[in-house]
Amino acid sequence: MTTLSLIGIGTGNPDHVTGQAVKALNAADLILLPRKGEEKSDLADLRRQILAQVLTNPVPVAEYDVPTRSDQDDYLGAVNDWHDAIAKVWADAIATHLPEGGEVALMVWGDPSLYDSTLRIAARLPGLAVRVIPGITSLQALTAAHAIPLNTLAAPMTITTGRQLRDHGWPEGAVTLAVMLDRGGAFTTLDPEGLTIWWGAYVGMPEETLIHGPLAQVSDEILATRARLRTEHGWIMDIYLLRRGDDV
Repeated sequence: MTTLSLIGIGTGNPDHVTGQAVKALNAADLILLPRKGEEKSDLADLRRQILAQVLTNPVPVAEYDVPTRSDQDDYLGAVNDWHDAIAKVWADAIATHLPEGGEVALMVWGDPSLYDSTLRIAARLPGLAVRVIPGITSLQALTAAHAIPLNTLAAPMTITTGRQLRDHGWPEGAVTLAVMLDRGGAFTTLDPEGLTIWWGAYVGMPEETLIHGPLAQVSDEILATRARLRTEHGWIMDIYLLRRGDDV
């Protein structure tokens, strides 16, 4: 019997790793560690740093190269094919390094339940038991960095993606909108009148960069800052909150 623990590790800050996560990593018989190419080697390095800091047992680590997602018009089809390819890599790694079964751990940015695909990928592997260790999300790290509540008083908040915002605009009835997985500038498709934005890149990390203000005034600054940071680091993780009205 093989159990896969999907362990939320926060946004790259080793201090985000919970005590429960540390216990799960040390109890594993194998840790899977993804690599996403030279441009994103920092991400693998951060995982290695976390392991060096928290492991007190000599747990074997199997590094693997994450397959590249096809860039095609059928977005969902491309994502499903990509997930199938990743599931095969996981299965091969587990079969090679843990043929008799056991405890496998995989560190996941943020929390496995929020806009992350590891649970869907794990569901492709028959006979695999899955356990989730919750982690701090980039959304929590963003609101903490800006010292703001996630929602206004007694009002709803909506979580969406840059693709959805770009394709469908402001969701009906939304007051506060958290936008994740934006490849850049989806907020420019909105009428900025009355909108305030709280933007953050690398939230919770030493490179953390924050911008806040009326969308009409800071939109260009965010775009320029994002482009500069991406060039400097070779990759970027950013997230932002949009809100109508004055209540923070």
